[in-house]
Amino acid sequence: MALCNLLVHLTGDEKSDIRLRFAVDLARSRGAQLTGLFARIAAPHAVGLVNEWPSADYSAAAAANALAFAAATQGIKAEWRDLNRGDEAEFLPQFVDFSRHFDLIVLGQPRGDDPLTPVALAEEAIVQSGRPVLVLPFAGQFDRVGTRPIFGWSDSRSSARGFYDGMTLALDGAEALVVGLSTPGDDQAIAYQKESLRLAAAHLASHGIAARPEQLALSEIGLMDALLNLAADHGADLLSMGGFGGWRYPLFARGSGSRYMLKHMTLPVLFSH
Repeated sequence: MALCNLLVHLTGDEKSDIRLRFAVDLARSRGAQLTGLFARIAAPHAVGLVNEWPSADYSAAAAANALAFAAATQGIKAEWRDLNRGDEAEFLPQFVDFSRHFDLIVLGQPRGDDPLTPVALAEEAIVQSGRPVLVLPFAGQFDRVGTRPIFGWSDSRSSARGFYDGMTLALDGAEALVVGLSTPGDDQAIAYQKESLRLAAAHLASHGIAARPEQLALSEIGLMDALLNLAADHGADLLSMGGFGGWRYPLFARGSGSRYMLKHMTLPVLFSH
């Protein structure tokens, strides 16, 4: 399935501008339309005993962002929208509801010190939207994704979902890895996963994506760190994985690996739930 309708979260700060440039390039390369959703935490302006919303500061930031969006999206089909909710309790459910109408959601990496974005936004979008969520790291510049992708594979529902969604971002001629986890000494499980990884690579090949299977042994450094190390060695520009699953591996609390990846990611990560 082609990516035709993209959503990017905008807040009007420097990182938001980087996300916007990335999303514009992605939309342009895929012939897709792009919606920018301006949404940020902001307190209402107090006038005596009455709270006034939107505040003057919020309105000014929204107006400036709308102009920046119009300038950045020239030449593609695009629309700017304002969530117009500053309170986090309203922000999160309304953002998630709106995001369900798109093929892909582009967000920034959660940061505890970000005064504009709820730290739970990425997790809520991944778990509740029913849509794949592409999260860009806080540090670094990423012009495009999909030339050297890594597909996480664990024979689980969320992994299968992430596998398919990742294929929509892989570019023609992509050189991919399909990565699974094995426990040293469990020969039967290792043999089973080896065949499963072979089938996954064959599936990618049927879509014109050359992929090499790779088994990672569960070790002291941890699965997510191992994935990040492998991504660095591969020169990966995308990691596609199931998000907030975890049923297959009792050593991990459900979602712990996804939360770790959201905190420590060093490349764009596509989460599917």
